[in-house]
Amino acid sequence: MASETDVIIIGAGASGLSAAKELTRHGLTYTMVEGSHRIGGRAYSEEIAPGEWFDLGCAYLVDGLANPFTPIADKLSITLGKDKSDLLEDKNISFQHNGVPLSEEQRAARVQFYGDSYKAMIDAAKRGQDVAISDMIDLDNEFAPPLLSDIAITWGMDIDQVSTADMAGPAASFGFPALNGYGNLVAAWGADVTVSLNTRVERIDWSGSGSHGMSVETSKGMIKGRTVLSTVSTGILASGDIAFTPVLPDWKMDAFHNLPMGTENKMGVYFDKDVFGTDGRGRYSIWNDDDQTAKVEASVMGLNVAVVFTGGRHGVWLEKQGQQAGHDFAVDRIAEIFGNGIRKHAKRSIITAWNTEPWTRGSWGCAMPGQTHQRANLERPVDARLFFAGEATFADAPGTCHGAYHSGIRAAQQIATQLNGGL
Repeated sequence: MASETDVIIIGAGASGLSAAKELTRHGLTYTMVEGSHRIGGRAYSEEIAPGEWFDLGCAYLVDGLANPFTPIADKLSITLGKDKSDLLEDKNISFQHNGVPLSEEQRAARVQFYGDSYKAMIDAAKRGQDVAISDMIDLDNEFAPPLLSDIAITWGMDIDQVSTADMAGPAASFGFPALNGYGNLVAAWGADVTVSLNTRVERIDWSGSGSHGMSVETSKGMIKGRTVLSTVSTGILASGDIAFTPVLPDWKMDAFHNLPMGTENKMGVYFDKDVFGTDGRGRYSIWNDDDQTAKVEASVMGLNVAVVFTGGRHGVWLEKQGQQAGHDFAVDRIAEIFGNGIRKHAKRSIITAWNTEPWTRGSWGCAMPGQTHQRANLERPVDARLFFAGEATFADAPGTCHGAYHSGIRAAQQIATQLNGGL
């Protein structure tokens, strides 16, 4: 690990990795440190069964062919589910209440309610109202529960915590998954980047002067650089896990605290046989009269795996109940769709716990009502030497892996302009 460098990059997720590659293109040196044992950040795949992978974090190449990781995957000969994208489209979601699919009349009423609700949110944003989504929704409608669950999963926060202005941002398609994991795709792409793993940052000192006036204290020693690029989450920045000397200005601290981390948790369940059938593959939105709601993705890539999603306060609550509670919740939800006979075939599960994940403290940054402008403040450099990147800084695609990727390139270009005129 170099003790002096042009740029000290903190965090080896998609934003840090893309920044490192871009800095190299500009002829600048970098030293990248990562607190955990691996690269990829919130892009992380684990093997749920031999040869079958589950994405604990980002799982969809959002925007499909327009996603920068799509050509990267093609170049690396990594299989993508491009032909499965139709299964992920909203029009093909199966809605079930108390285990029974909606009738045609109910489906039409559900579509109308969703359309009216989203229009109300977008119209409010167009009027300049950066307010809570809860102010725009008829909570007494019979189809409010699945909509509220969908928002909590999509944003990681409940409707009273999500801004209409954030919701009205650029629309994106679900895209498609990677057969062997989006996390593995990111790791393969970033394998050529030099990273010091298991290197926890303790303090960033930006009080110095001179050519290498920036100092970063880590668990493995001190690094000096001309600039620092932080790509860590707002959860880490707001928690005080990394100290700053001197203390950062109020406008920057406000950005950390007003873009708190939402939580989306996923429960992947592996079955020892195909319990879905060809017609059962796809996405489901389910709810019952016991107030149990969830999204379920059943074998989209043709594997014997179903993924159950939950988010917001319920996602955090369920995480605190422990791994077994998460497994039981997931199996119960899958059984609502495919019958109790599936239970004996559920052999293994992977349950995420993003709210308590020590290196992120959540899934992604979510603007509180009235605080959408903080994304620009989060991205804004301090003293022209301390730069910031990450999904929460990229208003065009917050909460996404490709948003993080683009933010890293943007920050690297800003740094190159600062240090050498962008040559």
